[in-house]
Amino acid sequence: MKYILVTGGVISGVGKGVIASSFGTILKNCGIHVTSIKIDPYINIDAGTFSPYEHGEVYVLDDGGEVDLDLGNYERFLDVTLHKDNNITTGKIYQSVITRERRGDYLGKTVQVVPHITDAIQEWVEKMAHQSVTQDGNKPEVCIVELGGTIGDIEGMPFVEAFRQFQFRVKRENFCCAHVSLVPQPRSTGEPKTKPTQSSVRELRGLGLSPDLIVCRSDQPIGDSVKEKISNFCHVAPEQVITIHDLSSIYRVPLLMEHQKIIEFLNDRLQLNISMPRPRHFMRKWRDLAERIDHLRKEVNIGLVGKYTKLEDSYASVTKALQHSAVQAGYKLNLTYIEAASLEQATKAEDPVLYHEAWQKLCKSDGVIVPGGFGKRGIEGKMEACKWCRENDKPFLGICLGLQAAVIEFARNVLHLIGANSTEIEPDTNHPIVIDMPEHNQGQMGGTMRLGKRRTRFTAANSVIKQLYGNKDDIEERHRHRYEVNPKYVADLEAAGLKFVGHDDDKVRMEVVELEGHRYYVATQYHPEYLSRPLNPSPPFLGLILASVGKLQSYLARGCRLSPRQLSDNDSDEDYPIVTKLPLEKLQISNDSRNPGTKVSDN
Repeated sequence: MKYILVTGGVISGVGKGVIASSFGTILKNCGIHVTSIKIDPYINIDAGTFSPYEHGEVYVLDDGGEVDLDLGNYERFLDVTLHKDNNITTGKIYQSVITRERRGDYLGKTVQVVPHITDAIQEWVEKMAHQSVTQDGNKPEVCIVELGGTIGDIEGMPFVEAFRQFQFRVKRENFCCAHVSLVPQPRSTGEPKTKPTQSSVRELRGLGLSPDLIVCRSDQPIGDSVKEKISNFCHVAPEQVITIHDLSSIYRVPLLMEHQKIIEFLNDRLQLNISMPRPRHFMRKWRDLAERIDHLRKEVNIGLVGKYTKLEDSYASVTKALQHSAVQAGYKLNLTYIEAASLEQATKAEDPVLYHEAWQKLCKSDGVIVPGGFGKRGIEGKMEACKWCRENDKPFLGICLGLQAAVIEFARNVLHLIGANSTEIEPDTNHPIVIDMPEHNQGQMGGTMRLGKRRTRFTAANSVIKQLYGNKDDIEERHRHRYEVNPKYVADLEAAGLKFVGHDDDKVRMEVVELEGHRYYVATQYHPEYLSRPLNPSPPFLGLILASVGKLQSYLARGCRLSPRQLSDNDSDEDYPIVTKLPLEKLQISNDSRNPGTKVSDN
């Protein structure tokens, strides 16, 4: 087993996750099986109880693990399925050591950070490095370990010490350390400053780890003179200094690293036996994807109505899933974040300008997505967004809490159930449309939700969402929720036109809802964004994008395939007439100046 340790210096959030993923992408394209581990030095057992404002979104794995969002990067870049133990935290390590101490495993010895905590870290890394993360069951050959935070953080010290020992445990030819550091370029001087990187590398060396690669992050490209300076002062060869400036998309990072001969270095340093030189078509799919993203001209405007819009990482997977689908459809994503609370009537009285600005953003959107969340704040604003999309035939996708908001809004305004609500928001409501699940333990928050991959069965009806999934009878998607639609109200909701077209195996839990007679009004209880991939977008997201640009009907008519003409600069379905047997009243004349002529309505 070969190990690549990725550490960070100067500041956090410098891009270690993307760079670690890029190492894996390059090696995977060389035919090497790769796995990833993320280490978070916080004391929490997992990320499940975090507010999204702490570390961004909570990413959910197949096995129900609630982990750091960087594992989402690994899964998307490498197209692997990671396990909850691929995310190591200080809390998990200490919990395992204390459990062993209580069991008497240490034979009466004094339990200390060194050697007991550091040994536990090394054992955990070795164990997870050998776990298969692909469907074919192949054992990984290279494990990429990202150490969160920055070198020098007090909470990260046990992990640094563990890897200082680990490099001798696995031998030098099996261990490589890449240090990611910021090279700032102050406006006052306009030149890159290497002193922070020098200090960071010096501190790393003082702790017993010598970097084999120094990855320099910067706003603008760095010249060879700066690379040579870092090489001289940090005791590495010039070819061991990799420069990564801000790029047009993250998909260009592996290409830039490959251009700087990273494969040749790793092949020599870790004895990987990669055949050199690489073929001419090496990483062609990745290169084509990056080129396509850079040359998109048409735009699609999507409004995201959420509770945590002040930090974009709160919706990282949702944003990526929208980007994957937009690129597939041939559009550049223009995503607008709309604070849900700003759409509420209370905001209109308190801050009319903020209220009207939020509604203006919503009205300008081609499509709307209402993602998940917890708690009371902003729920009324989410319902207002659902109502506006329902009444104005605006493409809509609701996820988790978004589904619950859509169902409650429908119950209030179509079924006229006054005071209909969720027991999460109002425990004593007269019409509990959304209720807590029996297995949910109110006394304990961590790990008590319905988590991980679960099966959803579609009804016999030929729904739009079923077609987007390729007319499968059932699918498996990842879940993260405590509350569900009350089965007692399902019959009344369906009679009024809100169809529950997907449910669990027992037909008790409602998984997918679709509104009759609407262009695209779909909501899912599961989180489809977690399984979206750059070259294989999530079907509900693709449906939203296609409906927002007027291409959904022709896509479905072609058997869920986009034609080359659709991917060109034509704007909508009107350029692709579909011959279908429709009543005359279903045809309407479009007044849209961009797309004059007759079109088939989405009904």
